[in-house]
Amino acid sequence: MKKLADRVAVITGGNSGIGLSTAILFAREGARVAIMGRNPTSLESAAATIGHGAIGVISDVSVPDSIQAAYEQISGQLGKIDVLVVNAGIQIQALAADITEEQFDNLSGINFKGAFFSIQRALPYLKDGASVILTASAVNEKGFSHNTVYSATKAAVRSLARTFSQELLERKIRVNVLSPGAIDTPLFARGGASTEELQGIKTYMSTLIPAKRLGTSEEVAEGFLFLASDASRYMLGAELVMDGGVKTL
Repeated sequence: MKKLADRVAVITGGNSGIGLSTAILFAREGARVAIMGRNPTSLESAAATIGHGAIGVISDVSVPDSIQAAYEQISGQLGKIDVLVVNAGIQIQALAADITEEQFDNLSGINFKGAFFSIQRALPYLKDGASVILTASAVNEKGFSHNTVYSATKAAVRSLARTFSQELLERKIRVNVLSPGAIDTPLFARGGASTEELQGIKTYMSTLIPAKRLGTSEEVAEGFLFLASDASRYMLGAELVMDGGVKTL
């Protein structure tokens, strides 16, 4: 039997990378999938790739009213939400001395504010007993240079899983966190580096990981499936780390 048969699953930032791989897997496991993102072209392309009647809805998670409008549209088309994956996020790497106020606001507005309101505005549209999963990062407890603000936003996201879990106990809504490490996604190419430079970065990063390689978005998607399904029904406010051993070894 499919693990998410007939369940409605919503994934913010589901139009690329980890979010897209998760949407594809959820659909394959029987879910009716809706993805949210800011780019209408990539949303349309991603929905076609996912198939199984998946829909793409334009939304900017840094604008709470935009999030709510997306939920209203999704609920009208698919019904109440069984699984919510709060995955939309950005990464800006710079020394703390060089981060601008605009970059700070952008990081915190999408990664932290966006995560909070993605859950808060979803509450009227979530079924009792739903599973909510936040995407954090293995850096939420690590002190990597050039990641000061990014790491802080992901630590805040980790905290949200605990507090939302407490407040939603009566509705039996589970809120958990998945923290990936270095994952080989299109995010690497967004910094403008050449193909050769990108390969060099990935090779260097692999030397820092006990598993000696980057993870894949498909592997992380399997973690999201576990947290979305009944297999994780006894997990509450918990963190699933998928980082090749960086955080624990």
